[in-house]
Amino acid sequence: MSQFDQNHSFRRIMKNLFTYLFLTTLGVTMIFPFIWMISTSLKVPGDVFTYPPEWIPNPVEFANYVKAFTVLPFTRGYINTLFVAIVTTFGQVLTCSLAAFAFARLSFPFRDKLFFGYLATMMIPGDVTMIPVFILLKRIPEYLNHLFSPVNHWWSHDIFIMGDIFIGKPIGIDSYFALIAPGLFTAYGTFMLRQFFLGLPKDLEDAAKIDGCSLFGIYRRVILPLSKPALATLITFTFMGSWKNFIWPLIVTNSSELQVLPVMLQSFQGSYSTDWTLLMAGNIIMLLPIVLLFIFNQRFFVEGIQLGAIKG
Repeated sequence: MSQFDQNHSFRRIMKNLFTYLFLTTLGVTMIFPFIWMISTSLKVPGDVFTYPPEWIPNPVEFANYVKAFTVLPFTRGYINTLFVAIVTTFGQVLTCSLAAFAFARLSFPFRDKLFFGYLATMMIPGDVTMIPVFILLKRIPEYLNHLFSPVNHWWSHDIFIMGDIFIGKPIGIDSYFALIAPGLFTAYGTFMLRQFFLGLPKDLEDAAKIDGCSLFGIYRRVILPLSKPALATLITFTFMGSWKNFIWPLIVTNSSELQVLPVMLQSFQGSYSTDWTLLMAGNIIMLLPIVLLFIFNQRFFVEGIQLGAIKG
């Protein structure tokens, strides 16, 4: 082996070594909070902040997970969070895929200008629109009562199912509508799916038209089956964003029956003390659906991000 080949091989080995060391250090840094969270969830309250810190609890308190379910209405909070996340994810994927199909495959006046105007909304922070959306949601029941129910004000009544299970109001503040509706549309999802749709071959679309397929048929039978990586990526992002959302549910819900998990876990933190063991146990329980979703979608996840970024 020549001197040049030896130097080149040595540089390649050192480059790989530094790369692996950097990635390993980064991985350990990222997983460190999760290890501390699991360790804390299995401790007794007096052993949380000891010096030196104990990473292996002694004794191990699995009862913290049972207490997290019994101290708070955790089951109702889990159902609320799961329902809101599933409906928001389904609605957002539906609206984004339909809008992306229109912007990528259909020709109509001012299409590109409308698309760029839609993208411009991504530059507006959510904190700016939070108050206007809140005011709109608060006023909607008043307008509907004035138009359709001026006597009994049905749109402001509380709704119960099976006699005593409170499910909020039909619309407006303190309702499932307020938790779900603002998250049904996103410019990011439309942009990502449009970029992916632009990269799909038009020959398949032309063949479907020759066979008599309608536009909606092309969308459902041709575009969507070929877009599984992009759809899986959007599903993962949307579900995670809805599942961990804290500020918006805190603002628009007043009843404890409509609380989602991030808001409910805040109850473990008081003004003067925090029950760290139950808080970490609740966080572990809350984290499980996200981990399962990522494991299920991981084979599409990276591919969907890469293809959505480079196609078009």
